[in-house]
Amino acid sequence: MGSSKIMNSYEGSSNPGNSFDVVLIGSGHNGLITAAYLARAGYRVCVLERQQSIGGAVCTETMFRSDRFPGGFRIDVGSSVHIMIHQTGILEELELDRYGLEYVEMDPIMSYPMPDGNGVIHFFQDVDRTLESIARVAPEDVENYRRFVDYWGKVNRSVFKAFMKPPTGRGMGWELLKSRIRGEKMFGETGQIDGIRSVLSSYGKVVEDSFENPWLKTAMIWFAAQSGPTPDMTATADFAGWQAMLHQSGAKHPKGGSGALTQALAKLIEEHGGVIRTGEPVASIEIEEGRARGVLTRSNEWIKADLVVSNAHVQTTMLQLVGREHLKDSMLQSVENINIGNGFGMVIRCAVEELPRYTASPEDPFIHNGMQLLAPSRQYLEDAIADYYRKQPPEQPAVLAMTFSKIDPDVAPSGGHTLFAWAQWHPYELRDGGSWDEIREREADKIYEVVCRYAPNMEGKLIERYIQTPLDIERRHGMLRGNVMHLEMTLDQMFMFRPTPELSRYETPIKNLYLSSASCHPGGGVFGAAGYNAAHVILDRFGAKR
Repeated sequence: MGSSKIMNSYEGSSNPGNSFDVVLIGSGHNGLITAAYLARAGYRVCVLERQQSIGGAVCTETMFRSDRFPGGFRIDVGSSVHIMIHQTGILEELELDRYGLEYVEMDPIMSYPMPDGNGVIHFFQDVDRTLESIARVAPEDVENYRRFVDYWGKVNRSVFKAFMKPPTGRGMGWELLKSRIRGEKMFGETGQIDGIRSVLSSYGKVVEDSFENPWLKTAMIWFAAQSGPTPDMTATADFAGWQAMLHQSGAKHPKGGSGALTQALAKLIEEHGGVIRTGEPVASIEIEEGRARGVLTRSNEWIKADLVVSNAHVQTTMLQLVGREHLKDSMLQSVENINIGNGFGMVIRCAVEELPRYTASPEDPFIHNGMQLLAPSRQYLEDAIADYYRKQPPEQPAVLAMTFSKIDPDVAPSGGHTLFAWAQWHPYELRDGGSWDEIREREADKIYEVVCRYAPNMEGKLIERYIQTPLDIERRHGMLRGNVMHLEMTLDQMFMFRPTPELSRYETPIKNLYLSSASCHPGGGVFGAAGYNAAHVILDRFGAKR
């Protein structure tokens, strides 16, 4: 970072600098957003990060240096594509461009190379350009897609308002009521009852009902699956419906890698007097008479704070850092019963000699601008899900490929290219006591083979790779059982139920202890809403310091 305030050690506990207004545990983007808002409001903030680098799952590191590639490759070790945060206003409000954050547009946002090798469906930010692309492959669905985007755009303008505030227990139903009072038609001509029914449907059924072309349907379903639930899960329809919002804000990649976001946040925090300490894991939250008083680090250093905010996983926070002895039996049981699920996916982050040339369109000028959806059919997805339910990695993984070096040469300064390939569904807990450490190389090979199947030129073009299995994700990022959303994104764990009804407003039974991670409403992804909401809960309660 080039700043004296980000350090790997700290002077002894007698140092008067060991007292802060706020200690924040973890430097994920939600935590840093909370810290940024509080620092701007005059709070003396200290952020403690257990890793040697900041950013949590929004972090970029230089890897694979060699004589041939002395500059190495800038590799994201967590989230790469930034979509939701561009609809929140957080970036503009914090003026993060002043701290070096620069975004590169991904347009098309994503592309679906046809499995029969005849063309590509491009999803541009501009709806009309998207319709032109769909017309070349699925003319029967041009008007269907237009109606779909219009319908779900209306729905999500109301849903998004519920995301940017603490849940009240009224959630989407309250937004429906308010839209009626204002005379709006949230569901257009469909009607409120049919509209609510569609929202409570599964995203697999909504896509099947809305479109005719099997390839367009597969593309839509595979992208919707990135939120986690399987296509048949009840009340997941809006994971597909959110496609409409892509046409408003698009998708973007931070120049130099995903971690540019958290680096900019760190600079803002520093400028406002905050301190960020890396390589500093927290052992426990210190509690006296039911009130958080600070934290104890694993190096046995006591850091006093008036407020403690945890950006760690909710179970890590409550069961380990707080400790069972400080929780009532009902709260203990509620936290223990949170559904984390059995893993999510895995990813290989590769340095490669050249970009994939997809058989479907070898010289396509757009396909590497955004995500590439590599899943040939709905049945292919279902087969991968069936393997997941059998607690085994998919025999044929569905892949989401990303080639950011095409739009951002800074991530490959010495030449070559980056290729990230995310795949689902990969169970954390394997059948018959299987070990991820034993099969990680084999499963990584299978993912790369999918890319080669679509782009045969990639055979033999791998320079090096960084593998993250569900177990690796848990170890590196503290995302329990490898769930990159922290908790399952199902209706019983959304809005006022996330992470539990008692903890849903970012407050805990421990006075002055708050939560700000993706375990909280509205959930995972590079969104920032949880961090934003947590900061404003604190500011509403205690006010600004200046």
